[in-house]
Amino acid sequence: MAAQGYAEGQFVNRPPLFDGEDYNYWKTRMEFFLQGLDFQLWSIVEEGDLLVTNSKDKWTDEDKKKISLNSKAKSILCCALSKKEFNKISACKSTMEMWEKLRLTYEGTDKVKETRIDILVAQYERFQMLPGESISQMYSRFTDITNGLAGLGKTYEIGDMVRKIPTNLMDSKGYSYRRSQRFKEKVSWKAHWVFDDS
Repeated sequence: MAAQGYAEGQFVNRPPLFDGEDYNYWKTRMEFFLQGLDFQLWSIVEEGDLLVTNSKDKWTDEDKKKISLNSKAKSILCCALSKKEFNKISACKSTMEMWEKLRLTYEGTDKVKETRIDILVAQYERFQMLPGESISQMYSRFTDITNGLAGLGKTYEIGDMVRKIPTNLMDSKGYSYRRSQRFKEKVSWKAHWVFDDS
């Protein structure tokens, strides 16, 4: 539990906490966190532990550094998990194995991942502003879809996303803004600014 007044996972020296909710968001933040500390830590997650071939009594300073980085990567990942999530990976021997187990648990096999991508692509293709929804709420909902797709490896060009938004705008009563070219251009400019910034 976070100390009163402090949001968990909002500091550059503390890994983002994962409690089983919103895996794609946590996964991206964790990748950035590890890369920010030491890019080799992220390499350990993706490619496996740094290899040390010498026996313990013959470790060089370089060997000790590798072992230290392997342990640090594992420790940081463990510190980023709630007890429930830690229990799922506690028997894993390497950081890469831990990461892969979490990935399979929350993204599923390649077939499950493809199904999730198909669902999100369908949401993207059918995306429309909802009656009574503000532009800000619409952008938030749209970026949830595109970020979910990006987390699964499917991305769209910024220009495609920018063009998608103005064609689906409505006012608070549900009337479409499709006829107003000037309004579309204004929203298109804002969307381009938002997506370029993210």
